[in-house]
Amino acid sequence: MQSDSLTSSEMNPPPEAGAFLPASLSFDSQNPPDPKLIDACVHCGFCLSTCPSYRVIGKETDSPRGRIYLMDGVNEGQIPLSPVTAQHFDSCLGCLACVTTCPSGVRYDKLIEATRPQVERNYPRSLPERLLRRLIFSTFPYPQRMRWLLRPLGIYQKSGLQKLVRSLGFLSQLSPQLAAMESMLPKISQQAFQDTQPDRIPAQGPRRYRVGLLLGCVQRLFNPEVNDATVRVLTANGCEVIVPSSQGCCAALTHHQGQEEQTRTLARQLIDSFAGIELDAVIVNASGCGHTLKEYGNILQGDSQYQDRAREFAGKIRDVQEFLAEVGLTTPLSPLQTEPLSIVYQDACHMLHGQKISVQPRQLLRQIPGVQLREPVDAALCCGSAGVYNILQPEVAEELGRQKVENLTRTGARVIASANIGCFVQISKHLELQDKAVPVLHPMQLLDYSIRGIRLDR
Repeated sequence: MQSDSLTSSEMNPPPEAGAFLPASLSFDSQNPPDPKLIDACVHCGFCLSTCPSYRVIGKETDSPRGRIYLMDGVNEGQIPLSPVTAQHFDSCLGCLACVTTCPSGVRYDKLIEATRPQVERNYPRSLPERLLRRLIFSTFPYPQRMRWLLRPLGIYQKSGLQKLVRSLGFLSQLSPQLAAMESMLPKISQQAFQDTQPDRIPAQGPRRYRVGLLLGCVQRLFNPEVNDATVRVLTANGCEVIVPSSQGCCAALTHHQGQEEQTRTLARQLIDSFAGIELDAVIVNASGCGHTLKEYGNILQGDSQYQDRAREFAGKIRDVQEFLAEVGLTTPLSPLQTEPLSIVYQDACHMLHGQKISVQPRQLLRQIPGVQLREPVDAALCCGSAGVYNILQPEVAEELGRQKVENLTRTGARVIASANIGCFVQISKHLELQDKAVPVLHPMQLLDYSIRGIRLDR
C-alpha cells in the first residue's frame, strides 16, 4: 500500500498558528510523553519496515514515526486528541519491534506507555467501546471471575450453539470485537475450574534452587497444561517450586492498554503474594507477563511503600527458558519421535524485543535428541495477539495472524513452539481457519515430553 504523508487529510488539521487546544482535547500534566524522547526521533523511517500496523494499514500515522509526530503535536497543543488521533494510538500493537530496529535508540516503548493512559483519561470513548473495555478489564485479569463464565461458555460449546452462531455470522455484523473474542474461545476443560498445583512441589533429587512460579490469569484457565509441564521440568532439574495460592494477574493486560491505577493495584497484590518467601528466582512462562513483571520498578516508581520492593521483585523475575538455559538441564532427554522432528520456534514480541530473549529457547530445544529447528520468514513480525489487541482491533489482527501462520507453516515444521498464551490462542485460531493441523506447544511441554519419554508419533 502507498503510505500517506504526515499531513494527510485523514489527520485532523492543526489549529491556526498561536492557537491552543482546550484541555479536554489535549494531554494532561500527569506524565505526558517526554519531549526529550520525542526529539530523539530523527524521522529516518527505519521503523516503517518492521512496524506491523504500518505494514497492514499502510498509513504514516499508523507507524511509530507518525505516532511520535502526533504525540508532539498533542503535547504542543497543535493537534487535538480527537477520535482520529486516538485511533492512530490505538492501532499500535506495542510489539516493540521499532525499539529493536531504531538506529537512534528512540525509546518508543516509553512514549507509547505514557500516551496510552493519557488517551484513557482524556479521550471520551463511545459507549460500546467503554462497555467492551469494562467487560475485558473487569474479567480477564481475575481468574475467579473468569471461572464464573466458564460453565455457561462450556454449555455454549457442547450444546452446538457455538457452531450455529458461527455459521449464521450475525455476531460479526453486530460487533466485530465480540465476534473476534468468540472466535478465539478455546475448548474448556475440567482442569480450568481449579488450580491443581500445591503450594510447594519438592525437587526431584538434590535441590539446586528454590523458585516461585507465576500461574498467569488466562493461561491457567485456557492452557493449564503449560503450568503443569513447567512444574515437572523445573522439579526434574533440581528446583523446588513454590506456588502462592493468593497470586493473581501480573497486570500485563491492563498495562498494555493504559489502565494505570488498575495496573498498580494488581502489581502491588502480586508482590504481596510472594512476600516473605525466600526464592532464588520467580519463574514466568508467558512472555507478555515476564516483560511487564521486569518493569515493576518503573510501574511503581514514586510509590513510597512499594517502589523498593518492586525493584527487588523485578530483579528476581526470569523467563523459564532464560532460567533453564542459565542454570543448565541436569536430567536426561529422550527423542520425541522415531524420526527427526522439525520444530519452528515462534518469537513472541515481548520475549524478543522486550526481554531480548531469543537464543535461549532455541538452545533448550536443540538439546532434545532428534530435534531440527527451522526458521520462518519474517520471524520478528507480530502475530497480532498483543494482549487484547486481537479483540479491540480485529481487522489488523486478522491479517497479521494470517501472515504469521503462513510463514510458520511454510517451513514444513511438524510442530510450532510458542512461549506465550496470547500467541498460542492467535496462532491456533488461524491454523484452524487455514485448515492446517499443526500442533502448537509450549517449549516446556516439549521438554516435559522428552523428560518423561512421551512420543509424539504414537
